[in-house]
Amino acid sequence: MLTQAVRHRLERELEGSALWGAFDRGRYATDASIYQVMPAGVVLPRSVDDLALALDAAAEAGLPVTMRGGGTSQCGQTVNSGLIVDCARHMNRLLSLDVAARRAVVEPGIVLDELNRLLKPHGLWFPVDISTASRATIGGMVGNNSCGSRSLRYGTTRGNVARIEGMFADGRRFDLALGKGGGPGGHAALAKRMRVIGRREAEEIAARFPKVQRRVGGYNLDALLPGADGGLADLLVGSEGTLGVSSAIELKLAPLPPKEKILGVCHFASFRAAMEAAEHLVALGPTSVELVDATMIALAASIPLYARTLEQFLRGSPKALLLVEFADDPGTNARKAAELRDTMAGLGAPDGTVLIRDPRLAGEIGELRKAGLNIMMSMKGAGKPVSFVEDCAVPLPHLADYTDKLTAIFEAHGTSGTWYAHASEGCLHVRPVLDLHSGRDVAKMRSIAEQAFALVRDYEGSHSGEHGDGIVRSEFHEAMFGTRIVRAFEEVKAAFDPEARLNPGRIVHPPRMDDRSLMRYPPDYEMAPIAPVHDWSAWSGAGRGLQGAVEMCNNNGACRKLVGGVMCPSFRVTRNERDVTRGRANTLRLALTGQLGEDALLSREMEETLKLCVSCKACKRECPTGVDMARMKAEVLHQRNLRLGVPLRERLIAQMPRRAPMLRAARGLVALRNKSPLAAQLGARLLGFARDRSLPVFAADPFDDAEIGTGAPGRGREAVLFADTFTRWIEPRIPRAALRVLRRAGVHVHAPGQVGRPLCCGRTYLAAGMLDEAREEARRTIEALLPHLRAGRAIVGLEPSCLLTLRDEFLTLVPGAQSAELAGAAMLLEEFLDAECGSDLGLGSRSDAGAREIRIHGHCHQKAAGAMSPLTAVAARAAGTDAPVIASGCCGMAGAFGYRAETAGISRAMGELDLLPSVRALDPDTVVVANGTSCRHQISEGTGRQAVHIAELLDEAGARA
Repeated sequence: MLTQAVRHRLERELEGSALWGAFDRGRYATDASIYQVMPAGVVLPRSVDDLALALDAAAEAGLPVTMRGGGTSQCGQTVNSGLIVDCARHMNRLLSLDVAARRAVVEPGIVLDELNRLLKPHGLWFPVDISTASRATIGGMVGNNSCGSRSLRYGTTRGNVARIEGMFADGRRFDLALGKGGGPGGHAALAKRMRVIGRREAEEIAARFPKVQRRVGGYNLDALLPGADGGLADLLVGSEGTLGVSSAIELKLAPLPPKEKILGVCHFASFRAAMEAAEHLVALGPTSVELVDATMIALAASIPLYARTLEQFLRGSPKALLLVEFADDPGTNARKAAELRDTMAGLGAPDGTVLIRDPRLAGEIGELRKAGLNIMMSMKGAGKPVSFVEDCAVPLPHLADYTDKLTAIFEAHGTSGTWYAHASEGCLHVRPVLDLHSGRDVAKMRSIAEQAFALVRDYEGSHSGEHGDGIVRSEFHEAMFGTRIVRAFEEVKAAFDPEARLNPGRIVHPPRMDDRSLMRYPPDYEMAPIAPVHDWSAWSGAGRGLQGAVEMCNNNGACRKLVGGVMCPSFRVTRNERDVTRGRANTLRLALTGQLGEDALLSREMEETLKLCVSCKACKRECPTGVDMARMKAEVLHQRNLRLGVPLRERLIAQMPRRAPMLRAARGLVALRNKSPLAAQLGARLLGFARDRSLPVFAADPFDDAEIGTGAPGRGREAVLFADTFTRWIEPRIPRAALRVLRRAGVHVHAPGQVGRPLCCGRTYLAAGMLDEAREEARRTIEALLPHLRAGRAIVGLEPSCLLTLRDEFLTLVPGAQSAELAGAAMLLEEFLDAECGSDLGLGSRSDAGAREIRIHGHCHQKAAGAMSPLTAVAARAAGTDAPVIASGCCGMAGAFGYRAETAGISRAMGELDLLPSVRALDPDTVVVANGTSCRHQISEGTGRQAVHIAELLDEAGARA
């Protein structure tokens, strides 16, 4: 039991920190598996001394200790009832690098992608390239003996680790080299005991250990065989934190693979044909052979992030693809690619190979395959592909028969499986579709597991080929390895950890894999009834709606990436599990199902959980399972508002569109506030606006729809100019520029019409969770625009967050044919110009104007909607040269987020991650295009540069033509 004395000791002596609240513990109760176990506390160590302190305090409290990396384990290795130790937060440094010797020493919490970014300038990498590289830690990879898609060439983690430093459960320190036999530093007795086990069980190990590379189950007793020269460190790799705790790991590095790779995408008319082909393709000596099945292809096609990639290489409707990579010198690659075509022809598919030489496209295809597990999880019904027999590995000659028979097992249980991953190793990830809310399907899961593992044994394969044992597979070790080997595993555990303090119940003495009390959906799991405003029927499953949407988060952790894309900007700043999409979704699920106490949605902890979510919508696009946290946040805020009321500041911000005339009249006071520190301080005290942020000043001459007039008829093109609140009242030069641009392009521009006041998308109400008011605005806008829709006119907007609301939230606030019709007609200015006007933009000939340097910062919502290409295309026409997009995430301003006193600092930190340093580094004459009002404000305050809207760029170019 965790006593107050132990808690106080940790809080007093830790250099790092500890978390004790139910909300924090709940966020660490799950990993990417089907299991959930509430821990007693969470420790975030900063040093080796902190690790020792955690072990000692846990022993004092009689609690186990479980190490956690990125929390992406799929078998339940990183959930347990004691102290969870998260090294990813602080212990994530590259400690030393020896380029000549190709060695690096790292702390266990360093993320694989981060390490490889540090190694790349030296021409090196750590080549165990697992699909979760953007969030998996090296410590977790060592714990699981991770493999990766290129293990055919580079082997498993065990073969790429040189040395491990750390401590045993009793606090004794160790520094152990792999493959060095004994145990220096006072551990000789333990090493001797292990060698006795190796000699005694040599025959049994030889007879029972599967003869496949992808065997990561149990302990590595094969390292103890006479002549194997293995030792204690070899046992630690793959031990899932049950034998020791690592504090530093020395890695063997490899030279970066050649840039000039060739990827062969082999198309097959049947799944079995692909399985039969695998061993023939492996014989060609590729770096990897990866499988993508028809189900994954279909699901990927429904996800915007991957659909465009598929279009570039998919031919016809194959039942399976094998992705065959060659990464040698160019001559060897070309020869092997030709052999690949010949081999496919010999297998009856002479036209079945598409060769990809473009490294960008090859990389996108690789990312698609790596996301396979999570793409599978994007199914929105009650049933989901469940991980429990997913890691079985069989020898390649048996692969086709094995997959046929396993498919038959699934069918006998009334379900089907989804297949992907490492055909080169006979390790195919397969997940039967089950609904684990149902006790009946849980029983099916057990029956399938028993039959599947028996099938694997028949083919002399391994039931654990990559992701480890955890709770899912540990129970089946006795059937796989035999009683003597399992008793030997227990002997190893007892020798290293006699009091079973380290991650108990994993590998040895496990619980049943179908123990529902350990699952995310226990028998009493039920969501409290609430009445959502948005339509969640797409996630209804078995009538679960909002619950189904929340449960789309399977904890895969893609939101924890630190570079690339936009998701998740707040986590990139804080590195706090609370502030990542996964943490918010877990918190919401636990709160809605009563696991965080009564009225958890109304609690201060829930407010803190959602506070740093900027509703950038990146998760909707970049999360492989499509978790839409922005929409869920709005629902939660709505429920809180119903009970607690809307805070004054949030109500003022939300009502800005309605109060705009009053705010315009007060523009002088706002300008004075921005110049007067005293007035800013008073505003901060009364309303909570950051005193060091200037507030937007409303324009003296706001844009009026009457300025559009009737206009002269265009060249057959018609459009409605939808001026949003922000550009209308604060930056009216932008809609005026857009009007001139459209007219130069020969467009007959119409005013939208209005019902009582200018139309509004309701974005400010959505941000405040005032969903009834947002729905009212949506209905009013749809009603006003219907005549234009009936006339076939496009609705052209300027501010991405506003216009794209018509294509997103309107569909769920006011579901039906009319909102769908509006969504189909709503276009950003550049989308309309690119699609309807092409090169006919009234810019004249740009050849005489001279090229201009243009850089674009993409608005988060525009990126989430996949609507960036028209912007770059139109900007390039205006510039007379390419207009690249700045590699940046969220600007950090995010509407009112950057103005609030409590979040202004985080807002600036978000901007400093990518955007602001990139803008400062640009030549002073380079034009920065940023379509978002908030983005322009952040750039201005953070760099002193004035970014322009695409309408202004095009207007200026047209005026010079």
